Amino acid sequence: MKNLKRRFLNPCEEHGFFIFCNIIFKSAKYSAMRKFFVKFVGVMFAILFVIIALNVQVVSLYSLPDEAIVTYEDIEDINSQNIFGNFVSAGVTSENVSVGGEKQTKTKLSFKLFGIIPIKSVDVEITDSPKVYVGGIPLGFSLKTKGVIVVGENSVQTEDGSKITIKNKPIKSGDILYKINGTIIEDVDEIPVLLEGSSGERTILTIIRDDKEMEIEVIPELDVSADVYKLGLWVRDDASGVGTLTFVNSENNRFGALGHPITDYETGVEVPVLEGKIYKCSLIGITKGERGKPGELKCLFMQGDNYKGTVDTNCAYGVYGDAVKLDSLIDNNLSVDIGSRMCVRPGKAKLVSSISGVREEYDIEIIKASYQPKSSDKSMVIRVTDSRLLALTGGIVQGMSGSPILQDGKLVGAVTHVFLSDPTKGYGVYVDWMLENA
Repeated sequence: MKNLKRRFLNPCEEHGFFIFCNIIFKSAKYSAMRKFFVKFVGVMFAILFVIIALNVQVVSLYSLPDEAIVTYEDIEDINSQNIFGNFVSAGVTSENVSVGGEKQTKTKLSFKLFGIIPIKSVDVEITDSPKVYVGGIPLGFSLKTKGVIVVGENSVQTEDGSKITIKNKPIKSGDILYKINGTIIEDVDEIPVLLEGSSGERTILTIIRDDKEMEIEVIPELDVSADVYKLGLWVRDDASGVGTLTFVNSENNRFGALGHPITDYETGVEVPVLEGKIYKCSLIGITKGERGKPGELKCLFMQGDNYKGTVDTNCAYGVYGDAVKLDSLIDNNLSVDIGSRMCVRPGKAKLVSSISGVREEYDIEIIKASYQPKSSDKSMVIRVTDSRLLALTGGIVQGMSGSPILQDGKLVGAVTHVFLSDPTKGYGVYVDWMLENA
């Protein structure tokens, strides 16, 4: 409560409220008047603090970022739906600032209590709400890695017996083997060719771990059974997975899906993408989710020339690329606006999925919405309430990641995770974070 009090009083100080109070207090000629005024001010502040304490939405304002991108529709929703409480209103103001000796106009979104007392101010860029086509269909992903993923070690059969080339070297499962002697590896079959020129001499491996490059010195060993030099590593240069399409941008056909990264199934490392493709899946079965046991969509897809788009990005907030065959991915009638994270609130929402055989909207509830100043794939907590979806899946299952979340007719996010303790609940990511990578 002390922190809330401090945050609440500072804006008043900035706007001269306490100066006003002090003048009146000093000008009061009689002690009775002073006592009355002190009591009056005390009661008023007590009432305000109670109002704030009872309105969690007001407190959540302090978690908003200092800068944001919003639309006029977002601002209208904040006010019409009382997203930050019944006593808080938002309005746009402009002020002239000096940047590098030049005057610029800065736009601010100001939040006020009772329309009078400033609480929070956010620097904003106001844009038109982009139109996107809602996804909801399962997709198959086939990715070619940038470099190769180290999945384990293996001995090399030399003339002196079995040897482990990387023994006592700082390389481990999950590392990305990116270069050999400065040459980028684009295919696992390139490794023997690059090692052949070493003739068993000192070789520099460039690996990537936690997005950082490091160099390791090794000496390849000649495998007498195959007559080739080897590193003694098990590696992999591709990955695949199944998830759900979230959206396709109507302006440039960029798609976003999954809401979280595709990871290597053995090491759990985020797969670095050199190139990739997406394919439409055939749903062949559903394993319903149970407490302590996540369910699963069983899908089949065939790789080849029937791909529906190309992949260029695999990151913490999903898989992205260019859709090339829209007819099988989108419904032209399902074009919606984007909803900013500022407008997401606890309450009724919709989840879009085609697991029944047709694209449908299912009832869910947003239990909690975090006003994240930094991106995270656990932006909101959702609960499935639709009896139809519960009968099909038991709630949220693997393969539903990326399923679009709609609130007030706008796309606000996508499903990312299921609660192991309760398959009817899960996490969702704000579409804001997905669009930053699209």
